[in-house]
Amino acid sequence: MASPPVLFLKNIHLTFGSTPLLTGADLTVGEGDRITLVGRNGSGKSTLLKIAAGFVEADDGERFFQPGKTVRYLPQEPDLTSFKTTLEYVESGLAPGDVHYRALYLLNELGLTGNESTAALSGGETRRAALAHVLAPEPDILLLDEPTNHLDLPAIEWLESELKTMKSALVLISHDRRFLENLSRTTVWLDRGVTRALDRGFSHFEAWRDQVLEEEERDLVKLDRKIEAEEHWMRYGVTARRKRNVRRVDMLADLRTAKREHRGPQGMVKMAAAEADASSKLVIEAKSISKSFGDRPIVQDFSIRVARGDRIGIVGPNGAGKTTLLRLLTGDLKPDSGRVKLGLSLDMQTLEQKRDSLDPETTLADALTEGKGDWVVIGEEKRHVIGYMKDFLFAPEQARTPLSALSGGERGRVMLARALAKPSNMLVLDEPTNDLDLETLDLLEELLADYRGTVIAISHDRDFLDRVVASVVMSEGDGRWLEYAGGYTDMLAQRGRGIEARKTEKQAAAPKKPAASVAVPPKGRSKLSFKDKHALETLPGRMDALAEEARRLHAVLDDSGLYTRDPKLFAATMDKLAAAEAALAAAEEEWLRLEMLREELEG
Repeated sequence: MASPPVLFLKNIHLTFGSTPLLTGADLTVGEGDRITLVGRNGSGKSTLLKIAAGFVEADDGERFFQPGKTVRYLPQEPDLTSFKTTLEYVESGLAPGDVHYRALYLLNELGLTGNESTAALSGGETRRAALAHVLAPEPDILLLDEPTNHLDLPAIEWLESELKTMKSALVLISHDRRFLENLSRTTVWLDRGVTRALDRGFSHFEAWRDQVLEEEERDLVKLDRKIEAEEHWMRYGVTARRKRNVRRVDMLADLRTAKREHRGPQGMVKMAAAEADASSKLVIEAKSISKSFGDRPIVQDFSIRVARGDRIGIVGPNGAGKTTLLRLLTGDLKPDSGRVKLGLSLDMQTLEQKRDSLDPETTLADALTEGKGDWVVIGEEKRHVIGYMKDFLFAPEQARTPLSALSGGERGRVMLARALAKPSNMLVLDEPTNDLDLETLDLLEELLADYRGTVIAISHDRDFLDRVVASVVMSEGDGRWLEYAGGYTDMLAQRGRGIEARKTEKQAAAPKKPAASVAVPPKGRSKLSFKDKHALETLPGRMDALAEEARRLHAVLDDSGLYTRDPKLFAATMDKLAAAEAALAAAEEEWLRLEMLREELEG
């Protein structure tokens, strides 16, 4: 006999303002269940999870939680402000009889000591502390909303293995396909306010979803035909008994109501990249490039040739130097040794990882048009901004909405829309899958498959890497990088192991005192100071200006007759060039120090 559910929600209704969000959603969680909750951005997944956790009250419906059982809920944005240290926060989730050692064990496994001040945590550290908080008591039910956010691949794989060993029932919301495939045994689809359940894991979901939508489309066609037949009877049918006629009239009214109230599935994002003229066949050639910061090597003796149309993924733990390697390959940063040659006619567009690089006060329309009116130019095509917004699932009334009012997923779609509108023959993508729902990810992957240019992507999403890239550049530690043919799974097969977390000072078994110049966060410090943050933002502009000044001075010295004609001008120009190059090297070193410090703090 099946045991009764630990938690169930039945016929849940919830309306925000005048908009119904949930219109009859159900969720049943039994002991040891492994459930993934899926649906489009804005469909109400997080809200349903909050109702299950007891933090939001539904307008209507039933919630049952078995007495004596325990539940822990991981929100997308945890609040630790009521606690002084991470250990105090994690231990606050323990009940009498729980093993307190587990709190410290989990913190250490997640790269924390327990002594960190909660007032100065980065986003990544906050997420790790929150995970330790909900995992430590080993509750009967774990409700996890985007648990892999801010985690690198070693942490994601550790979390997978930890959850597999726990007896707790799981309800997961995540955009990470591989994470869901490895952990789920039941899939609950929240669509248009109601839920449908599939008694199989996420790997079977998409085929089932497509089948459901196809059947719904066929039913809608049948409904249209039935309405047409009844309307024909109303106009031309022979009058029968009045009672029968009334029944037929009522039936037609019901059919029309069903047609009117039918909510079709939310539209799909329409993506198309504006492509520039083809680049030269050789896009990037790096020969024996190296870059160090103090005594710490970031890149050592690395060589690669990137041809037109290549798809390359860059992977490694946080702090390994992925962004630095990308900047070296794209010519944005000079190597200490070796050389990087860029191909001709290269038109590069970058999708940044940071959604906050957009001015939060800018409206959606101005962000897409760059403040240049009501039109978006995509290649040689001119589109009205409202029509382009609709392609990315934004409603016309959102045109004047400030970006600060958009969700993380919506800001992700804005970044995509901006990057894809500009002509390019090379796309540089830094964590492009962050905050995107699964359907939007599908379309991004299809777009990249059809894109004729070159793609270089930094990503922690294993499924995305398997679907998109043809080779993976992997951090092997100590500044060594190797290229493996194929996607992430192919890299694992060739390498024989996954990505190990980069050991930080506080994690090392026998920590050595770091060199003074190495980017190690000062004790008690968990985020960049205002001065450092300002320097990190302004140094790239200063480096560009210094590089331009050096190029201008080199052009002056290219005049072979300058020394004979004006030896004083030649000497002055040489002095200026030496000063500009020294200032550029110093600026690059300072930027690299701050960038590595930022990675250390946010990792």
